[in-house]
Amino acid sequence: MTLLTTWPESGPETLVRRTSDPVEIAAALAPLGVRYEQWPIREDVPFDADSETVFAAYGPEIDRLNAEEGFTTVDVLGLHPSDDPEFPVKAKAAREKFLQEHTHDDDDEVRFFVSGSGIFYLHVNGEVHAVYCEKGDLLGVPRGTTHWFDMGTNPSFTAIRFFHEEDGWIGSFTGSTIAARFPDYDTIDAGYQQDKAAV
Repeated sequence: MTLLTTWPESGPETLVRRTSDPVEIAAALAPLGVRYEQWPIREDVPFDADSETVFAAYGPEIDRLNAEEGFTTVDVLGLHPSDDPEFPVKAKAAREKFLQEHTHDDDDEVRFFVSGSGIFYLHVNGEVHAVYCEKGDLLGVPRGTTHWFDMGTNPSFTAIRFFHEEDGWIGSFTGSTIAARFPDYDTIDAGYQQDKAAV
């Protein structure tokens, strides 16, 4: 189950939309040029699976998307809590890299969540859309779309990344502080988990 929350760009005081219906989410994001899909969940894939395991499990889906989009590079990125004493520092640095509003001038940002979760915040047409993605969700953010990403203070996710350009992730930061005005991952996740527990 995914969650889409939309507010006006002025701030989160007014709620425009909040839905966990995949059909409604796809319909709301499509006019923005955003690709949203749910792929089959492979329950036998460990949450911290290595690249080889992930590619073997999702080969058909990866091949289909590559055939449609012509990606040149596909890789797997994972970040999960560990006993490594350096993990808190690494996690903080990884989070802060993506937490400020930016665009990608030369590539789309396409991610499939093999495990865990994260939130893409899309700042488009006077609104902010927080797309909470978790296991089984694929999101494609078109190049030039203003956005940011929050993985939370204790990141835990494995994602497949798709690139048209061989240079990989290159962000152009806007310098805006808008991200600080909206609920972060930890806040949204806490409410989302309460909702799921109540079902």
